[in-house]
Amino acid sequence: MKRALISVSDKANLVPFAKGLAACGYEIISTGGTFKLLQAENLPVIQIQEVTDFPEMLDGRVKTLHPKIHGGLLALRDNETHMSTCREHNINLIDLVVVNLYPFEATIAKENVSVEEAIENIDIGGPSMLRSASKNYRSVGVVVNPNHYDSVLKELKENNAELSQETKAKLAFEAFSHTAHYDSTISRYFQENVIKSDKKFPDRLSPVLEKMIELRYGENPHQSAAFYKVDSIGGLTKLKQKHGKELSYNNIADLESAAQIVSDFEAPAVAIIKHSNPCGAAVAETISDAYKKAHEADPVSAFGSIIGLNREVDLETAEEISKTFVEVVVAPSFNQKAFDLLSKKPSLRLIELDTIGTQSSEVTYKYVDGGFLVQTADTKKVEPKDWNIVTSLKPNSAEEADLKFAFTLVKHVKSNAILIAKDGVAIGVGAGQMSRIEAVEIAIKKAGDKTNGAVLASDAFFPFKDSVEIAAKSDIKAIIQPGGSKRDDESIESCNSNNISMAFTGVRHFKH
Repeated sequence: MKRALISVSDKANLVPFAKGLAACGYEIISTGGTFKLLQAENLPVIQIQEVTDFPEMLDGRVKTLHPKIHGGLLALRDNETHMSTCREHNINLIDLVVVNLYPFEATIAKENVSVEEAIENIDIGGPSMLRSASKNYRSVGVVVNPNHYDSVLKELKENNAELSQETKAKLAFEAFSHTAHYDSTISRYFQENVIKSDKKFPDRLSPVLEKMIELRYGENPHQSAAFYKVDSIGGLTKLKQKHGKELSYNNIADLESAAQIVSDFEAPAVAIIKHSNPCGAAVAETISDAYKKAHEADPVSAFGSIIGLNREVDLETAEEISKTFVEVVVAPSFNQKAFDLLSKKPSLRLIELDTIGTQSSEVTYKYVDGGFLVQTADTKKVEPKDWNIVTSLKPNSAEEADLKFAFTLVKHVKSNAILIAKDGVAIGVGAGQMSRIEAVEIAIKKAGDKTNGAVLASDAFFPFKDSVEIAAKSDIKAIIQPGGSKRDDESIESCNSNNISMAFTGVRHFKH
């Protein structure tokens, strides 16, 4: 007779699956609450201690850790020595293991959970059985995911109560992946809550990636792609697509830029993104005004863009957005009238992301060939009180507000980065150039005739005074930059000669 051992924390859809196993001729062994559930359903089920000749003990901490369980899972069916040992010690073989683990991740996600409660939800017997069964996958099937109950049962019914080698291998792979994720989550919890380490970069990292969606293709149509989430980190994994066709690889990359930019502002803010850079951005008293100003800054580049907003999208804003072809709109929410209007466009992706305004992680990961670069997130903000005004002329209050806006925004622009702003609007952006002066020239060209009285932000210091001289010709009135060049004095002197104020922040914002 075939034997199945069932011990699950998540009991969803278990009863019909167990009934199906019994109908296929499986003898069922079970533990604790699972045994009580199956027994209450009048299923023929054997309690674990009848197999082990040993009671469950220590509040259920020990029940399946026994040779009669793991011997039945690990014994090689084609090894006569193994079979002889099993007969000698009255070990019955187990052909199927159905196990899912204590809800450790759900437990630690609860507010104010104690370390003691978290530790009690670390499963020991479950992972041990999963590993034993998976190691011996050629003979033992292992089901860790309730979503597979129907397909497993279907195959058993069609194949004389047997699973194919291909199916057992896939199930074993899933089980090992599941225990790897489980252990990784526990490891991170211990680091942060038990030993309370402030070491952001431990000697070994174990991020486990879980696939969220398969994407149509990658950056280009000939590349395949998928979107994975990292452990329990939130961020974009919390997005909810409310309308439109499926997201692409590039959509998600641009969506991240849009969400991060508007999250940096307390006032109503809008960012219009092309190729991960802002082609327009603004803050205003209302979200609709912020959108209008951001769009007017560069209406040509706004075609086919991704739009991020840090307030609910209202009807007035939706009406403005609907005038332009847009790929994605991401915001904390959409009111019903705005949604009804925008959803008339069948391809427009409407994304709700309630994590806008929050930082999802203290560290960021970037994959390079063969490894990851890991760094603390660039959350550094500098206020006017932190600046060093190095010129004889000081910025007035309006210029100061624009300098703060521009320097907050320039950190989201690919280096070398220059951003020109006026009245809370990014009017010119020079992004990703090989030389800083070229970035200045591009930003001024994009701003056109709006530069009179504007301010300029640079993500890193000016190596020469030439950038200041070009800015002066366009009537830029204030500049903000980190400072730190050997030729800072030349840039300061040029500012003084041209009645430009300059603030040093001491903070660089390279973005590669």
